[in-house]
Amino acid sequence: MIVYVIMAIIAYLIGSVNFSVIFSKKFAGFDVREKGSGNAGSTNMLRSVGKKAAALTLVCDVLKGVVAIVIAIIVGNIIQDSNKELLLQIAGVAVVLGHTFPIFFQFKGGKGVATSLGILLMSNWQIGLICLVFALVLMALTRMVSLGSCAAAVLFPVLTLFINDHYTVLTEGKPGSTYLVYSIIMAVIVLFNHRSNIKRILNGTENKLSFKK
Repeated sequence: MIVYVIMAIIAYLIGSVNFSVIFSKKFAGFDVREKGSGNAGSTNMLRSVGKKAAALTLVCDVLKGVVAIVIAIIVGNIIQDSNKELLLQIAGVAVVLGHTFPIFFQFKGGKGVATSLGILLMSNWQIGLICLVFALVLMALTRMVSLGSCAAAVLFPVLTLFINDHYTVLTEGKPGSTYLVYSIIMAVIVLFNHRSNIKRILNGTENKLSFKK
């Protein structure tokens, strides 16, 4: 039991390192949470700080998810009697919660999309790529990052019902639906973090990206 608690704490602390706040203060001299949408994420960094800072933030946020899952895999391999799938899933949920409610930054963080992408790609690269392409297509068509993010979050649990291959950690003989509850929790977190965006999408007032800038 203790190994799962420790894994959750480690992943949460990794997620709590908010690069958008760090980079916005370093490169622009202000806290990105005080500008634009007030969100500590890549999209607000793009609007408030610039392309380079946003790209750097995106990469670092994705890597947080990657690192958390890698640590969970290593711990699972070291502690042979542990539930490796559960360790990975705990790490995934905890790192996103850390990103959303960072202990180092007054519990006010980002929406967890980039970090979730890192987690997805490390959990199952096939599902991760499908969700990524699906999100990017929607974003390109609608120019709404939030719509692509939410749609990809919903797609994740659906795909676990049909895809049984390419899981980084999956005990032989178990179906991909082993990840169903985990994927639903991840989707709920992303959707909860986008609740204000969802309201604006339904009202037709959601902000759109300009690809010309």
